[in-house]
Amino acid sequence: HGTFNNPFHDSLDDVRLEAFLDELASIDLEEIDRLTSEVGMAENHTDDAAVPQPAPYIPRDGAEAESFRAAGEEIIARGGVAAFTVAGGQGTRLGWQGPKGTFPATPIAGKPLFRVFAEQITAMEQRHGVGIPWYVMTSPLNDADTRAFFEDNQWFGKSPTEVTLFPQGVMPAVDADGRMLLEAPGRLALSPDGHGGSLRALRRSGSIEDMRNRGVEVISYFQVDNPNVHVIDPVFIGLHARHADSSGEMSSKMVPKCDAAEKVGVFCRVDGRVCVIEYSDLDPALAAATDADGRLKYLSGSIALHMLGLDFIDQLTAPGSDRSLPFHRAHKKVPFWDEAAGATIQPEEPNGTKFEMFVFDALDFAERSIVLETDRVEEFAPIKNADGTDSPQTSRDLQVERAARWIEAAGGSVPRNADGVVDATIEIQAATALEAVDLDRDALPTITSGESILF
Repeated sequence: HGTFNNPFHDSLDDVRLEAFLDELASIDLEEIDRLTSEVGMAENHTDDAAVPQPAPYIPRDGAEAESFRAAGEEIIARGGVAAFTVAGGQGTRLGWQGPKGTFPATPIAGKPLFRVFAEQITAMEQRHGVGIPWYVMTSPLNDADTRAFFEDNQWFGKSPTEVTLFPQGVMPAVDADGRMLLEAPGRLALSPDGHGGSLRALRRSGSIEDMRNRGVEVISYFQVDNPNVHVIDPVFIGLHARHADSSGEMSSKMVPKCDAAEKVGVFCRVDGRVCVIEYSDLDPALAAATDADGRLKYLSGSIALHMLGLDFIDQLTAPGSDRSLPFHRAHKKVPFWDEAAGATIQPEEPNGTKFEMFVFDALDFAERSIVLETDRVEEFAPIKNADGTDSPQTSRDLQVERAARWIEAAGGSVPRNADGVVDATIEIQAATALEAVDLDRDALPTITSGESILF
């Protein structure tokens, strides 16, 4: 199985040949056979015959929020929560040479994303007097650099025994005949297996067993490019674990979409189950549909923030499980080694198929799942592009706006211009506050126009 033709093995020295054989041995050839035969493949997330309905969601500041906060804090205090950062990306689109988690993200101190998360975890540990283990999924491309960065930064004040780094899985690209492509002699054309592969990576790395040994029950999943994430959110944890509509398997956060065309997945309900439909797969007529108040019906945008039960992930990733996530295929331009030319070719048109999994497909297997509404400024300031939307500048603007709102909510004053834009640069550190309610009005700084305040 795994049809493969390598006419170059005789030209490889012993070291390169050994590395190539190791690479081949790491590939599940039966899985590749199945995928290239289109068994278990997924082009679209939903059955064409099923009409998706808008998924219900829970308002962030509902009447029971404080009771769920208390429930979440109790789970945190007994060591039942772990943080899980998906950090396989490079900063290429940002013009940054290195793992994306090393990018300086905050508006004044320029703290790298990894430090932003580490300081939140430390602040929550100190608040509850408990260790919170942190799992970071890297990629084969950035694993060594990420490890070096953590070591150079003394693990951001955390014990190395509390931080687990492990690489994401990869999948070979195949041509139209289902043959695995070579990137160069003795090297397969490999690519990451998608953010859904993070769940398989937890098992392969031994992290599921490690979490169980530590008493972890719930995993807070988030992606590395969002400095405004609430890494450990007591309200979300409590809702996930105790809400009547949650089975405690997988819960999600959403923000209301800016407009019908916003390129985010949408939470829907299909055949009674919550799912995410990619914006490219949602019927444009449905995406644009509005209610009597003119508000989008399909409003709930996915921001890749999830709470996952450890038992649930264990079941999904168990060997031989019939609940494993499906692979999606993407027809892409894949550089490949051309034997006749004796060179790696950069194709002008898509020539290969890549396979990837989406983490939100796990929702299909959850018995009952809830979606929690949150505010875009409060929890979603992604850094993806060098400029324009989701850039370092837009992220920093959102971070400053959030800090200003926290200060105003605590009774302080923030200078704003005629358009309501904050006329200062403000950065609130995790050691000072993890959310607005942590701020003490009497301890707030006086902020003047044009000033930069780090506190």
